[in-house]
Amino acid sequence: MENEKTFDEAMKELESIVNQLEQGDVPIEKALDQFQEGIKLSRYCKRIVEEAEKTVTTMINENGQEDILD
Repeated sequence: MENEKTFDEAMKELESIVNQLEQGDVPIEKALDQFQEGIKLSRYCKRIVEEAEKTVTTMINENGQEDILD
């Protein structure tokens, strides 16, 4: 399910969950569900960023920094 989301979609959903939880007027059961979903989204976004960092590092190591910046 979350693999179908783009990074931006996942971040928007995570921001929405955080905003709702910060308001504090969410029933505890729903807050727990939202918290768990937020953790999943956070991990998903972290994986995307880590993969992007690895790709950039690989490109720099293979091509040299000058090739990437040109």
